[in-house]
Amino acid sequence: MPIRMIFAVSTIVLAGCASDNDIISTEKVTVSTPHIENNNKPTAVINNVQVGARPQFLVNQLSSGVLKSKLDACSNGPFYKTDFSIGHRGAPLQFPEHTKESYIAAAKMGAGILECDVTFTKDKALVCRHSQCDLHTTTNILTIPELAEKCTQPFTPADPTTQSLASAMCCTSDITLSEFKQLSAKMDSANSQATTINDYLNGTANWRTDLYATQGTLLTHRESIELFKSLNVKMTPELKSASVAMPFNGMTQKMYAQKMLDEYHAADVPASRVFPQSFNLEDVKYWLEHEPEFAQQAVFLDDRYNSAGFNPLNAQTWQPSMTQLVDEGVKIIAPPLWVLVTLDNNNQIVPSDYAIAAKQAGLKIITWTLERSASLEHGGGWYYQSIKDAINSDDDALILLDVLAQQVGVIGVFSDWPATTTYYASCMGIKQSQ
Repeated sequence: MPIRMIFAVSTIVLAGCASDNDIISTEKVTVSTPHIENNNKPTAVINNVQVGARPQFLVNQLSSGVLKSKLDACSNGPFYKTDFSIGHRGAPLQFPEHTKESYIAAAKMGAGILECDVTFTKDKALVCRHSQCDLHTTTNILTIPELAEKCTQPFTPADPTTQSLASAMCCTSDITLSEFKQLSAKMDSANSQATTINDYLNGTANWRTDLYATQGTLLTHRESIELFKSLNVKMTPELKSASVAMPFNGMTQKMYAQKMLDEYHAADVPASRVFPQSFNLEDVKYWLEHEPEFAQQAVFLDDRYNSAGFNPLNAQTWQPSMTQLVDEGVKIIAPPLWVLVTLDNNNQIVPSDYAIAAKQAGLKIITWTLERSASLEHGGGWYYQSIKDAINSDDDALILLDVLAQQVGVIGVFSDWPATTTYYASCMGIKQSQ
């Protein structure tokens, strides 16, 4: 039976662009200790929400109007946990991605759903990493000689004389689970001009921070499930594409897809708490056939935008069609932000033909990824490419978010800083998490 305690606390919050010590409110917080991590420190259930200073920082930049008035009126809350706010790898704008610390931060910001990108080790254990082969940029593996020598490609320094860049490639499949657990996470980055390993690892973008990268606890998929249960959030595991040939040591793609869901069965997690994802439509079809309960919330991460000639304003360039996806059993689709919007004749952000067609076909829509870009003053980059002519300030993220919620009708938004999506959802009365 967990011990429950009541504390009166001041909610001190981490903020993306302003003081880390802004006090938003003082309230009573119920804390329980249902799960003990490897460091023997209890993990607390998050029952209060702390959005910090960043959302207000963005609201303050908005031009006067209806949206600013609505959002400004919410500056003192109340804020609540919502499934509309999805922690993309946790809260990686400031915390190392896919770590215990990043996940806890996202839960405190009100993310109702947290993501573990699922890949596998040499001994086929499932772990949380965005890519099977990103350990060289997201962990300290290169600083541990006995593990670094197992990397697919050891560190090679930059050579100014030949103008070759620094490089390395270290994969989870290069090492065993016990070796994986020796690693510490860092902010995802690399310095391609580096001539030493330390310099190579020191490449964090200036719009992120290493302030909270002093500790990054890596998790297995099973550990993420237990952590998410203790935080009382829903779960969205993404079955990552393998970077090695499949079958891998006897594990086929179907076995891999089944293994991921088996770990939810083993942990007694109801299917209603899980949104399994994949860019591979065949994985979704497998779940539809073999795990129909979980498949009710399976998410097809739509990568048709990678197809030659793809145009979100031309249905002839989307294959299969929205109707065909629905006929195959797909219920939730998740394209990147830019696919869902375009600009009208007045340079205003409006839903794209893609977004309209998806809704008409009966598909629910999730999108990614808010606040994963540098300053928006120069058009916002890849995530904003379809509306770049209307993007010139960081507050444009809120304008886009409003269009996605009110006009496109998305049910959730992945964010690298979930406090912003939580703030918006709380202001607009979007449903609280159950």
